[in-house]
Amino acid sequence: MKQESFKEKVGNFFSKLGKKNLIIIASFAVVAVALVVGITVFNRSDDKGFDYSQGAGMQDVNGESDKETESKKDSVDTYFSSVELDRKRTRDEALEVLQGVVDNASSTEEARASALAEISVIAKTMESEANIETLIEAKGFEECVAVIKDDSASIVVKSDGLQAAQISQINEIVYEQAGISPVNIKIIQR
Repeated sequence: MKQESFKEKVGNFFSKLGKKNLIIIASFAVVAVALVVGITVFNRSDDKGFDYSQGAGMQDVNGESDKETESKKDSVDTYFSSVELDRKRTRDEALEVLQGVVDNASSTEEARASALAEISVIAKTMESEANIETLIEAKGFEECVAVIKDDSASIVVKSDGLQAAQISQINEIVYEQAGISPVNIKIIQR
């Protein structure tokens, strides 16, 4: 009996798997990578709330100049628009891949059903995030970005300091809109 070479083993594996299934697996892999990248971009802080993407600068002994204060404001404003744009781009790419699976005539019914279910989950998450952001901004916050992943949420708000009542309001809004308990909500000041 002749032993198969590695190349032959790989070839046999892929031929048994089939072209349709390879396309489906590749599609789901792309969606997974897009979601991981998106989540990584949105969660750039440690457990203590320090945001590493903001940078650490030295402060003058006499305080900050007007230019420094304005520069920080621009940085915060840019941060929120950048996160929103990155989130939209990531979600659009994921939805495009999933819709490709749904529209592909050679996709199995199981793959189509799975892709449609994932599209539904993404749409529900997007709706919850938009509702959370709108309601938090209605409570007086100038900017807010909500990122929901499974049973947890990260909420980034533009604030110079959060009061206990504000934290409670944010937790309540997230719970009402997404059913996520306060223990799984991370609030980050920007």
